[in-house]
Amino acid sequence: MIERYTRPEMGAVWTETNRYRKWLDVEIAVCEAWARLGKIPAASLRRIKARAGFSAARIDAIERVVKHDIIAFLTSLAEKVGPDSRYIHLGLTSYDVVDTALSLLIKESLAKIRRDLVALRKIIKSQALKHKMTPTIGRTHGVHAEPITFGFKLLVWHEEVGSHIDRVDRALAVINVGRISGSVGTYIHLDPRVETIALRRLGLAPARVSTQVLQRDRHDEVLSALALLASSLEKFAVEIRHLQRTEVLEVEEPFTKGQKGSSSMPHKKNPVRCERISGLARIVRSNLQVALENIPLWHERDISHSSAERVIIPDSFILTDYILAETADIIRNWRVHPLRMRANIDATRGLVVSQAVLLALTSKGMTREEAYAVVQASSFKAWEEGLDFRDLVAADPKVRKLLTEPELRACFSLAPYLGKIDAIYKKVFR
Repeated sequence: MIERYTRPEMGAVWTETNRYRKWLDVEIAVCEAWARLGKIPAASLRRIKARAGFSAARIDAIERVVKHDIIAFLTSLAEKVGPDSRYIHLGLTSYDVVDTALSLLIKESLAKIRRDLVALRKIIKSQALKHKMTPTIGRTHGVHAEPITFGFKLLVWHEEVGSHIDRVDRALAVINVGRISGSVGTYIHLDPRVETIALRRLGLAPARVSTQVLQRDRHDEVLSALALLASSLEKFAVEIRHLQRTEVLEVEEPFTKGQKGSSSMPHKKNPVRCERISGLARIVRSNLQVALENIPLWHERDISHSSAERVIIPDSFILTDYILAETADIIRNWRVHPLRMRANIDATRGLVVSQAVLLALTSKGMTREEAYAVVQASSFKAWEEGLDFRDLVAADPKVRKLLTEPELRACFSLAPYLGKIDAIYKKVFR
């Protein structure tokens, strides 16, 4: 089923063909390093580079016999290169190739994630500017709190995406390493200069020290960045799902021509794409737990991590890439209903300005405790009996004694709730 969520560009990174291509890049880089050090004749290097190639089908056929992917790869390579293949994989162990190539694959994938994050942030910024002064109700605990603007809500998302861009940059730095140091990491059959030269050609830094594998905390940091990103994307999706509820209906995810929402109820427009984001984000997060289990390997290496990584790393990138693209498309094309937002502000008949009345009373000398009791009494009466909060406080003798009609009217104005939005935007968009 993962194929359903695989976009072509990210999917191409994690194909067998691309994995073998990266293995070949590592092997050629090592040959070039040995040639530079005089271990491989220049003519042999030229023939290796000219003839080196692979057939994924042939590698698979050999692997079914030898039960070892790198040996199958090298055998297939030798068939194409001929006698000079004796110089390929000189002094290496399998994970010199596999782990170094994996770093290259992860870097390629992270670069795509970063590019799409930058694009998503631009989309959110555009919507935040568009709805900068679109009043909506702020909610805490799912209950109406005080008015905000829809743009302000999106401004928070904009900054959160910025944090994820920073996190991806850190992940890129952490995984920008390789290892070409032999069977247990001690260069027994290698010149350490081979590692330096080869990795420089591949755009990687050598690990300061490694066993037969790169230590897995690096890979965990990458998957942690993806899990955190997926969680934020789910946060945005959950917000949209709440706002699309019939009782709220302030925002709707796109509903395309010909789309149907229910097999039985023709009226339905369900937030299925946002729900899908929520479901897939759970998988990305759960993959991080598997990655954490891959850290405690036996001694200088076992392969308990290997089979798991062949699932969790490609799947995490593919799913994160998919839900990132879905989020961008949803936010770009959603339907926003400002009139419904305003109606929801007014739905509680003035209750959402209770703090403004409270502070107005305390500014006139009433104690906070007394003011709170006065405002709460009118609030609960308005809530329970379906009455207008403004009428109730205006009729309260304690309120009339302290607040003039213009002062009370000012408490119910929406303008103060919009008054500092500009300052917040300036702080974000310096």
